[in-house]
Amino acid sequence: MTGYTDLSAFGHDPWWLILLKALAIFVFLMLTATAMVYLERKIMARMQMRIGPNRVGPRGMLQSIADGVKLALKEDIVPRAVDRPIYILAPVIAAAPAFMAFAVIPFGPEVSILGTRTPLQLTDLHVAVLYVLAVASVGVYGIVLAGWSSGSTYPLLGGLRSTAQVISYEIAMGLSFAAVFLDSGTMATSGIVAAQEGNWYVFLLLPSFLIYLTSMVGETNRAPFDLPEAEGELVGGFHTEYSSLKFAMFMLAEYVNMVTVSALATTLFLGGWRAPWPLNMWSGANSGWWPLLWFVAKVWIFMFVFVWLRATLPRLRYDQFMKLGWKVLIPASLLWVMVVATVRELSETVDQFRVTTAVVGVVAVAVAATSLLWVLLRRRSVRPESAPPPGPFDPMAGGFPVPPLPGQTPPGRRRALVPATARAETPDHDTQEGSNAAAH
Repeated sequence: MTGYTDLSAFGHDPWWLILLKALAIFVFLMLTATAMVYLERKIMARMQMRIGPNRVGPRGMLQSIADGVKLALKEDIVPRAVDRPIYILAPVIAAAPAFMAFAVIPFGPEVSILGTRTPLQLTDLHVAVLYVLAVASVGVYGIVLAGWSSGSTYPLLGGLRSTAQVISYEIAMGLSFAAVFLDSGTMATSGIVAAQEGNWYVFLLLPSFLIYLTSMVGETNRAPFDLPEAEGELVGGFHTEYSSLKFAMFMLAEYVNMVTVSALATTLFLGGWRAPWPLNMWSGANSGWWPLLWFVAKVWIFMFVFVWLRATLPRLRYDQFMKLGWKVLIPASLLWVMVVATVRELSETVDQFRVTTAVVGVVAVAVAATSLLWVLLRRRSVRPESAPPPGPFDPMAGGFPVPPLPGQTPPGRRRALVPATARAETPDHDTQEGSNAAAH
């Protein structure tokens, strides 16, 4: 199958243009992260019937800047038990890879900048997608080192959780890319965008898109997969002992990572900077600076999904989260890659391969959705009276210690707990007998 790799447009820019592109990417990421902090709070407030920020600036628009200034002016407290060099370096390690990954993301086609023709992309590689995965893997070292160097129990547990989480979900994420590589014949991001000129991979490779959509939420530690910093279990997780600008760098890394995975999803599955239908019917939609607008709009669609999930879904238990990654996403990714490879081998033309893959993908998603719905309906149809009678209360049933419910007797207690009001209204038997004897 013919690949779409053509990197002849890269490597010829003058030094000032490379510097200008790098600065533009940095400014774009910083502005997007700042706007995302404000919009996330406003959108979540709207979904949860609250007001959200409305004091600083018109409609609270300057709240993100006020939060940044507040963090910068706060005292930078360094606990005595920390490993100081690693403790200081960890936020930098977490934030820097998030910016580095954007070096291979295409924003648009070739344009003219100050009389020089250049693509709207800093650079590209034959293995650009693998470069993004590698850089994203380095970012987790910042979280792990932050938890380990803090010299505290809860940050250490948060760092260990993040390690297992990233390893688990990066496997499923990498496998979801394999189907894209098989169809496009390249790992270069510009080549993958060129391969989606007629059809986007969100339609041709629907199972890969759904697997990536789930994996990218786990990869960025966002709700409902924000277990490395679960405040209900780990106080604040890996950044518990951080304050001031070091804490702000962890927050910046989280939001920039959201932009990075959203841009990668746009590039691999939504046609990159190509205009959506029906705008693509206009001849100038995919030329000039217009594609930059389509790219940013697609990225913000994924950013909205992040907010939507956080405002809607409760946090998963950690064993449920790991079970989803290892027992559902990874096997499904492996099976889908085998199906795509088989269809490609049996197909005689590119069009036949794409049509067959799209049909098989839609059928696979429909079967999976139907199976999940059947399981949920079957669980609801089980009547309570058909369940076996409850036995003695076991606080360790299921492997997690839980307190007793009202009416349950914990082991080692002779009788169920009685409310204090009931004990006050009903005098003890021995006390009653003593009162009668005194009266006689």
